[in-house]
Amino acid sequence: MNFSKILESFSRHRVFIVATHVNPDPDALSSQLAVAMYLKACGKKVMVFGEDDLLPRYAFLPGASMIKKVNPLKKIDYDAVIVVDCGDLERVGDVEKIIDPQKPIINIDHHITNHYFGTINHVVPKASSTAEIIFEMFEFARFKIDKKIATLLYLGIMTDTGSFRFENTTSRTHEVVSQLLHFKLPVNSFYQQLYESVPLEDLQYFTKVVGGFRSYFDHQVLMVELRRSMLKKFSKEFDLRDKIFSYLRAIKGVEVIGILTEHGKNKTRVNFRSQHEVDVAQLAAFFNGGGHSRASGCIVSGDICRASEMILAQLKKVFKKKI
Repeated sequence: MNFSKILESFSRHRVFIVATHVNPDPDALSSQLAVAMYLKACGKKVMVFGEDDLLPRYAFLPGASMIKKVNPLKKIDYDAVIVVDCGDLERVGDVEKIIDPQKPIINIDHHITNHYFGTINHVVPKASSTAEIIFEMFEFARFKIDKKIATLLYLGIMTDTGSFRFENTTSRTHEVVSQLLHFKLPVNSFYQQLYESVPLEDLQYFTKVVGGFRSYFDHQVLMVELRRSMLKKFSKEFDLRDKIFSYLRAIKGVEVIGILTEHGKNKTRVNFRSQHEVDVAQLAAFFNGGGHSRASGCIVSGDICRASEMILAQLKKVFKKKI
């Protein structure tokens, strides 16, 4: 239990940077904002940075205006940095350029592939989400949360558990959520905001993209390729990858889904999801990526065609073992 060390560091320092990984999901953003609100309530000065501007679809998060796009060329005076929901310090993107390696780094995460890069590390792979860990920390600190923080923690847990459908949902997860629901949160509104507010044009493009998946290993593996020209057609309101995963995982017999996206010059970003048996964290780790056993990602050197070949070569070994 490193909460004592974390809280001691919070007490000892005055100025903090709070960061998370690039392309942040709701769990990352919610954890980042909840920690920032806690520190502010403790009278601390807090700077909340991201590599990019916050996507419009997340603007409804309480405290979202605190998140600022980092200027990697600007020297920042601070005492300690807190990194949440991030398995590798490099994954904070441009924020890493303003981090002084001589100053304390507090690493709070639930990814099984976490590199334990912090001066203080609190990594709980069995937790449903980083938001659940943050709740536990607040409980340990006997900090009385308010409705804004409860909203953030609920959203982080809800999204990282697939609305409480994934196997990372535990009895403790439900216990935590039951306490958050004492604030009478508008949970239906949250769900609609995140999942049921799809612009019509995005849905029309989506049907074309998702119908172009490729199938391998007797339909146990599905792959979708996303080209830059294709991505430009979608609005920032639409979470394309999340929608692809949700749609394809409903197909009977599917075990692994991979989304390959053009990423810079001769590089491919890959996001994986698995259903029951394949540990995609290990698959991503082979390409120096990471994540969870059922959700992971990596950057592969090579264009989409080359990346696809390399990934399928690794998956062939996995499915050969299964047989």
